[in-house]
Parts: sequence; structure tokens; C-alpha cells
Amino acid sequence: QVQLVESGGGLVQPGGSLRLSCAASGFEFGNYAMSWYRQIPGKELELVAGIRWFRDTTDYADSVKGRFTISRDNDKKQLYLQMDSLTPEDTAVYYCAKMRGSTLGSGQDRRGQGTQFAVSS
Repeated sequence: QVQLVESGGGLVQPGGSLRLSCAASGFEFGNYAMSWYRQIPGKELELVAGIRWFRDTTDYADSVKGRFTISRDNDKKQLYLQMDSLTPEDTAVYYCAKMRGSTLGSGQDRRGQGTQFAVSS
């Protein structure tokens, strides 16, 4: 059974940094692309960052490019999102997602319950 458990949310000041983690279980983690999505209040679910299984190829939404870094540890079955230079516009619930295949274009299969953080002074 696929399980994805996010952690690392909270409150951070503008300009600050935060790292989200996602513990995965119930599938061969290293064989799948993984992604982070976010739901900003009042807006649709947004794909923030994705990472393929092969050579850790990554992709980012324009809104976070240069500020966020997605990474994975296949041995530990962990997915990470390092977020720097945070702004109030980054306030959202962040979800870890398993993709259907090895590429980001394969589509979302499952996602976790989400972790929320707010950027505020």
C-alpha cells in the first residue's frame, strides 16, 4: 500500500528557508518520478517541482525556479523540498506525490495528506 507522509511545515519569516520531507513506503521508490504540489488558498493545485528517477532530472514551476530545490534519497525512500527566499505567496499546503511512472509526464498517482506552512512576519 502506497504511503506518503510529509513533514516540515510551520511558520517562517519572509526571506527565510524551510525544508520539507516526505517519507515513502509501499512501492519501489527508486523506480518512480516524484513531485511536490501545493495548494494556495483559493487557487488550484499547482505542480511545484518534480524529479525523475533517472539521473535525478528535475523540473520546477516558474514561480519557484531558483528558490526551491527538489531532491531524493532512494536508499532512505525520502523526498525533499528545500525552499529558500520564501515569500508570503508561498504560503500553502504542500503535498508529496508519487507519479505513475518514471517520468514527470506520467501523471500523478498518489499524494500524501500534505503539510502546511505559512510565510509571515
